[in-house]
Amino acid sequence: MIKEKVLDLANHISRKKRGSKNEINATDPEYRILEPVVTEEMAEVALCMEIRKKATAKELSVKCGKSEEETAKLLWELAVAGVLFVNNIDGVDHYWYDTWVPGIMEMMVNNKENVAKYPQIAESFEAYGRVRGPKTAGSFPVGVGLMRVIPIETAIQGETRKASYEEVSKYLNENDIFSVSDCSCRTAREVMGEGCGHLKEDMCIQMGHAAEYYIRTGRGKRITREEAFEIIKRAEENGLMHQIPNLDGSGKTHAICNCCGCSCLSLRTAEMFINADMVRSNYVSHVDKDKCVACGECVQHCPVNALQLGQKLCGKTPVADKIIRKDTPRDTEWGPDKWNADYRINRKNVVDTGTSPCKTECPAHISIQGYIKLASQGKFREALELIKHENPFPAVCGRICPRRCESACTRGDIDEPIAIDDIKKFIAEQDLKEENRYVPKKRHDYGKKIAVIGAGPSGLSCAFYLALDGYQVTVFEKQQVIGGMLTLGIPSFRLEKEVIEAEIQVIKELGVEFKTGIEVGRDITISELRKQGYEAFYIAIGAQAGRKLGIEGEDAEEVITGIDFLREVNLKKHKNLSGNVVVIGGGNVAIDVARTAVRVGAANTKMYCLESREEMPALEEEVEEALHEQIEIHNSWGPKRIVLKDGRVVGVEFKRCLSVFNQEHRFQPVYDEEDTIEVPADYVLLSVGQAMDYGMLLSGTNLELNPNKTIKADSTTLQTGEKDIFVGGDVYTGPRFAIDAIAAGKEGAISIHRYVQPGQSLIIGRDRKEYHSFDKSNTITEGYDTTPRQKANENEAVSSFKDSRGVFTEEQLRMETKRCLGCGATVVDEFLCVGCGQCTTKCMFDAISLVRTYDGEGVAFEDLKPVVVKQILMRKGKIMAKNVRKALTRN
Repeated sequence: MIKEKVLDLANHISRKKRGSKNEINATDPEYRILEPVVTEEMAEVALCMEIRKKATAKELSVKCGKSEEETAKLLWELAVAGVLFVNNIDGVDHYWYDTWVPGIMEMMVNNKENVAKYPQIAESFEAYGRVRGPKTAGSFPVGVGLMRVIPIETAIQGETRKASYEEVSKYLNENDIFSVSDCSCRTAREVMGEGCGHLKEDMCIQMGHAAEYYIRTGRGKRITREEAFEIIKRAEENGLMHQIPNLDGSGKTHAICNCCGCSCLSLRTAEMFINADMVRSNYVSHVDKDKCVACGECVQHCPVNALQLGQKLCGKTPVADKIIRKDTPRDTEWGPDKWNADYRINRKNVVDTGTSPCKTECPAHISIQGYIKLASQGKFREALELIKHENPFPAVCGRICPRRCESACTRGDIDEPIAIDDIKKFIAEQDLKEENRYVPKKRHDYGKKIAVIGAGPSGLSCAFYLALDGYQVTVFEKQQVIGGMLTLGIPSFRLEKEVIEAEIQVIKELGVEFKTGIEVGRDITISELRKQGYEAFYIAIGAQAGRKLGIEGEDAEEVITGIDFLREVNLKKHKNLSGNVVVIGGGNVAIDVARTAVRVGAANTKMYCLESREEMPALEEEVEEALHEQIEIHNSWGPKRIVLKDGRVVGVEFKRCLSVFNQEHRFQPVYDEEDTIEVPADYVLLSVGQAMDYGMLLSGTNLELNPNKTIKADSTTLQTGEKDIFVGGDVYTGPRFAIDAIAAGKEGAISIHRYVQPGQSLIIGRDRKEYHSFDKSNTITEGYDTTPRQKANENEAVSSFKDSRGVFTEEQLRMETKRCLGCGATVVDEFLCVGCGQCTTKCMFDAISLVRTYDGEGVAFEDLKPVVVKQILMRKGKIMAKNVRKALTRN
């Protein structure tokens, strides 16, 4: 049933008449937001008021024909609901109403009790801008919109400013009373289940009359000016930007909002409707391409996706260094065909023509070009910080990474790729020294309990990023040592245990708790952990079981899977080998197994694998290291049986492998059964793949497995069929490299944060990390120096378990970092940029700045109409002129 007086009030506030062409009706957001909480009696009082005109209960009681006492009661109820402001002036309460937005709708959403009880309040707030916003396209000059972006102040220091109205400090210093409240936009998104992961937490500041109102009605809490400045600082550190309500006149406002682009309903005007003039400051981001290293920090933190990664190297065909829009609302008719309706889920990291290959090919998309540049400047701690934005284990990865970045490096088209891993290894040495160790600052203190099952690279990565947000993370590990396959599956000559321990120590210092010797499923179940208050789980137990071949003789005592062999050696449980050792397999783990066998007493070690030398999955460098250690590698042989004598292994019979893959490149080996050899062997080490060993972990859960025994989960969120369980690493992908597992750990942490916080979507506003490289064939690579690739010295004998690979000297580091071509750079969409300055705070290279481009000032509500009318007329003229030019061009 429609509340007629409330509908009258919705029209009254909107300055519409019932029965007119543009009247507000019962399905419009203006009525729907009032309907749950405004009674007909409350509406009768409000209908006697005028916009932004203060009035007392005594004055209004005469107009509405109610007693002063009843009028005062109804006015207070309207104020508590959020329809009216109230201030005490000279001992008497004065009431007034403002515009829908900014104004009434935000205040109504900030009544926590009402918005929780009546979700349509939040839905109406969101719908208002979506329904009414398109009509503003091109109609407001720069600086005159209902909300206005205020640059982060450090971004405009040094700029010649014509006015101080774009400085946050001005507004804080001019006021004496302050309050802070939850963000109304993020509150609305949360109620609708569409949160972006940025929480509504106390972040929006009210001042003066608004602060008094917020404090009196319980919407916000009183804070000091110093606390307000601290909130501003915290907002900037966490990637938020500033906006102000912009209808009080130039240099005047009653609030400072700290916003994110993925939930803010004001910034939606720029992002969805591509109408940036409605909210922008007078500044625009400019990139100094000579300084820019395409680290991507500015791209990740730009609230409106105006920045993307592009190409710095010159192309044979010119590559644009700006994103140019042919059409804007300034001179074009603007409808849905011009909008970006999916802006919350389709953010782009990279322009269509691509960016640097190293960042693209890295599974974690680490800012490789960035940390190389910092290292070249001697800023090793800053370089370490940049790496840890995406990878908490730079020292580990500097020793075991498959180096896809180097394989893709543009420098490799000239001579040899940059020694990226050696540079990273040098930088990461800082983490191995306690006095230089980089422990990131916690961003939040959310406190909820999260369980990570498995202390390998993926589980540790997930724990690291959750700990940065202040979650109480407990890692459960069934072994007595931490590190998973890093510790137990990789020999010390490739990854020394002190390196792992040093980087794990950083995670411990962030407050992560480790419980070793606990097998979840056997010692405690997931159901029991839920009862202990754990709100989400990340399963990352790795592929810790070795595979058998299903051939005769493989159950003999001297036949050991490579995974079990490495684990026992790393735990110092394995007795030395002797005699002839045959390793079956051609991957990186098989190489590790063979090289380990040499170090534990094998007199003669041989490897046999199905693949040809060119097809071997092991990295070429690792193959060379095995050959250097006198390990024989025999290609294109498959095991037929293990030969036993008196129950002991004496040899292995192999058959010739003619091909490994079929035409679709699926594993389907073909053999010549007549072409066989028998190889003497005292021990056989099987390294033909890894498998999951779930034990009883999945008992009592509804988790589903794929045919290859990995756990089914969403490819983006890593969420399983049980909503509070997420998976990553080998149990999701099958056996891969540590860097793949580390990247998954961060994604798992992002999903878990969103899952345990009310109303957050696992998808909306998420960085999809979709990267692609530029066309290297189009780049000009002539004219560069021919400085040779540097090589770290080796420093240990072959038989040692110490890592024989050295670390660059500072001189070698300096020489190698010079070889980087600096392929990528950030590209700016200058129309879409709203001039918030967030990009400048994240750049470590002084490569991006705000430049004053416009000269717009705010206009008071009372003076707004003629300004807008003038703008509309000018815009119509521009559209007409543009259409004439197009017509003449066609003719």
